[in-house]
Amino acid sequence: MTTTIWPPSLYMAEGSIIGVNWGRQTSHRLIPSMVMDLLLQNNIRHLKLFSASENVLKALSGGEIAITVTMPNENLKHVFSRDLAAYYLQQKVRKYQNQNVNIRYLHIGNEPFSKLSHEALFPDVVSTLRYIQETMIRNGYENVTATTPHYTDVLIPGIKKPSEADFRPDIKERMVEFITLLNNSKAPFVVNMFPLIFNGENHWDPEFAFIDNNSNFTIRDDNGLVYKNVFEFIYDSFLHAIKKAGGGPNVELTVGQIGWPTDGYPGATSANAERFFKHLLPFVKSNKGTPLRPGISIEVYIHTLVDENLHKIKLGAFRRHWGVYNNNGQPKYKIDFSGQGRDMYPTSAKGVVLMPKRWCVFNGNTTNQTLVQQMFDLACQEADCTSLSPGGSCHHLNYAQNVSYAFNRFYQNKAQYNDKIFLCEFGGLGKVVLDDPSVGTCKFPIEILTAETADTKGIINMAGHRLSGYWTVLLLSLLLIIGIYM
Repeated sequence: MTTTIWPPSLYMAEGSIIGVNWGRQTSHRLIPSMVMDLLLQNNIRHLKLFSASENVLKALSGGEIAITVTMPNENLKHVFSRDLAAYYLQQKVRKYQNQNVNIRYLHIGNEPFSKLSHEALFPDVVSTLRYIQETMIRNGYENVTATTPHYTDVLIPGIKKPSEADFRPDIKERMVEFITLLNNSKAPFVVNMFPLIFNGENHWDPEFAFIDNNSNFTIRDDNGLVYKNVFEFIYDSFLHAIKKAGGGPNVELTVGQIGWPTDGYPGATSANAERFFKHLLPFVKSNKGTPLRPGISIEVYIHTLVDENLHKIKLGAFRRHWGVYNNNGQPKYKIDFSGQGRDMYPTSAKGVVLMPKRWCVFNGNTTNQTLVQQMFDLACQEADCTSLSPGGSCHHLNYAQNVSYAFNRFYQNKAQYNDKIFLCEFGGLGKVVLDDPSVGTCKFPIEILTAETADTKGIINMAGHRLSGYWTVLLLSLLLIIGIYM
C-alpha cells in the first residue's frame, strides 16, 4: 500500500499553539476578570468559549488573547439565509471586535454528528457553515476563520489501523460537503479527542493512552507506519478519513479538545492527568508531528480550564471532572502551559473568596433508612455526587460518609444559606460541623463566594413591535440565534 506523506512546510505557518477551553456549566463560577488574569498569569493566549456571554467577552477585551466563540447546535437551524448569517456575525463577532475583543475563530456547532453526545444529529450544520463563510467573505471578516468541531465517533467504529479510517456511512455525504467547504475556505478540520476514553473503548493497554510511549502495545499499519500512542493513532486516522472525503493536502487538522479527567472513570486521577500533559505539551511544541505528517505544527486546546459540576453525565461521571483547576481556582496538578515540560504548578486564581469553613453532614440517625435514602437522592439530584461513583475519588466511603458527602454537596451548591429554610435540615438528618469531614483522597469541598452569575438576558426587546411575513420569521430567528445559552 502506498501512502503519501505530505511535506511539513504546508502546516507550519504559525507554529504549534497550546490553548484552553473554558466551559462554564458550574454552579459557582469564577468571575470573568479573574479568569482573564489567570490566563495572562499562565501565559495562555488562546481560549475557546462554549458560552460567550456579553460580560465574558467584555472582560476578555484588550486583544492579548485570541478567542474562539461557539454557535450552539440548537441555533444552527435558525441561520437559514445570508441575512441571518450577517446579523449573527454582527452581534456575536464584529460588535465585540469593535470593543477590542480578539475573536479569531468561530465554531459553528459542536460535535453536530456525534451519536454519543446528542440524541439527534444536527444536519443543518453544513448549510449554516456555508452561509457564515460566504457572509464573512462578503462583509470583510478576513481575520476570522469559521469551521466546525467533530468528535471521534464520526469515524466508522472498530478501526484497527489509521488507514482503515473513514467517516460513518450515515454522515459520509455531509462530511464530503463539509470537507469541500474547508478546501475552499482553507479553514481547519477540528477534532475533539479524549485519549483515555478512546483507549478504554478499544480495550487497549492503558499505557497506550499516554504519549510517553512506555506501552509495549504498538499498532503497525499496512503502510509500514508504527503507532506507539493513541494520540497519533487518532490524529492520523482523521487524516486518512479527510483524504477519503476529498480533503486536499492543505487541510489542517486542529485538536479542539483534548483532556484527561481526574475523577469518575478508571484511570481518571490527577496524577495521570499530570503525566499525560507533561509529555503531550512538549510533544506539541516540538513540531515532531505524527507518523503520517512528520515535522508539522499542531494546534491543541486543553479541555478544560475548570471543572463543571453541572455538566450532563449521560456518558459518564468523568464529564464533570475535566478541569485543570478546581472550581475554587486552585490547580489540581502540575502542568506547564508553555510546553517546556517544567515541573511546576500553574498560577492560582487571584481574589477568590471561599464560603465560611462549615460543612453539612449526616447526623448518623438510621432509624428511618427510607428517609435517609430519600434525602440522599434529593441531595444528589440537585448537586454533584459523581465522585461517589465506581472508580471515583470518594467511592471508598462507608454508608454514613456517603450520605454526608451528598448532604454537603447540596449545602455548598446552595451557598450554605437560604432565608426560607435551613439548608442542612434533610428531614432532621443533617447537622452543620466546623471540622473538615474529608476522608483521605475524598475532599468535602467548600464552594467559592466570589462567583459569576450567568448573563441570560436576550439582546433585543421585541415588546410592542408588530411584524408579519418574512420579516417576522427573520427577526424571530434572530432572537433565537443571538440568545445566550448556558
